[in-house]
Amino acid sequence: MRLAVDGPNENLFLAVGGRPYFDRLVARFYEGVATDPVLRPLYPEDLTESVEHTAGFLAQFWGGGTTHYSDHRGHPRLRARHGHVPIGQEARDAWVRHMVAAVRESGVAEDLQARQIEYFEMAATHMINLG
Repeated sequence: MRLAVDGPNENLFLAVGGRPYFDRLVARFYEGVATDPVLRPLYPEDLTESVEHTAGFLAQFWGGGTTHYSDHRGHPRLRARHGHVPIGQEARDAWVRHMVAAVRESGVAEDLQARQIEYFEMAATHMINLG
């Protein structure tokens, strides 16, 4: 299936089972963030909205349609939305470590994991805004 969206051409959203996959993935990711000494200070005290926004963004990006995120929040503009957060190499690496662990624990096929990890590594590097 080919889609004309801002994400990848193949619909990973359908391949992994839809929104429930992204909700579980993001829940696992934020379990790591909650105790990470580098990342935790970068997030609000209550992670509820962060979890919801991240899961919605990823569901949309991977082919789930705009109802998961941009119908409510507008265009994702990932870097602009995070411009107020100081992100250096250490924070990027910690973020990737937790997200890769969450993907690896997902149980989806290796090729689907590889596609996600490649994106997360690229996107996290793009988010660095400190020298």
